[in-house]
Amino acid sequence: MPDQGKQVVQYGDVTQRVGVEVISARGVDVPKLIKMLVANAAAEFASTYYYYTILRMHLAGHEDYKEICEDARLEDRAHWELIVPRIYELGGELPNDLKEFHDLAGCAAAKLPNPPTAVNILTLLLESERCAIRSWIAICDITFGKDPRTYDMASRILNEEIEHEAWFIELLAHERDGKSIPSGHFRRGEPGHAPYSKNAAFYNP
Repeated sequence: MPDQGKQVVQYGDVTQRVGVEVISARGVDVPKLIKMLVANAAAEFASTYYYYTILRMHLAGHEDYKEICEDARLEDRAHWELIVPRIYELGGELPNDLKEFHDLAGCAAAKLPNPPTAVNILTLLLESERCAIRSWIAICDITFGKDPRTYDMASRILNEEIEHEAWFIELLAHERDGKSIPSGHFRRGEPGHAPYSKNAAFYNP
């Protein structure tokens, strides 16, 4: 039985959250975590999903590159869908202003390069994924052993971001350097399959 004397949230209270109380007691700085999650949400949606759409459009003539970019683009959208509920569960919220939200992004926006060559686009995609890896490993670090729900979410997203980096290393090495650096990538079951961050459907007759 839990120690009733250490509980903060009172019976019937809707202004506080036990889900926050318990991770705070285990050492999580919840306001800091919310700020990091909002920054990552902004990066996944406003900076990554939006700009990846533009970058994919300009990979004309490289249908293989476009397909892999599309996987990364849609999987980043799946990440956004995972992050947002967690922000609100923790008592946070998204800014009510899109520009403000965009400016909070933890990663720089992957704007269309000039000139928009395949090499320049693939370089931007690669560096965007690297920023995402650094951002998600930071959340894993502060939640490991303390906040199982956020850690599980962050580690699943991190798995896909690491895959994305490997994909773009493979493509950029081939396109720019004429080298073969295999990523282990193979065609997803469908665009944006997101094997780690989406819960796979199951058959229920």
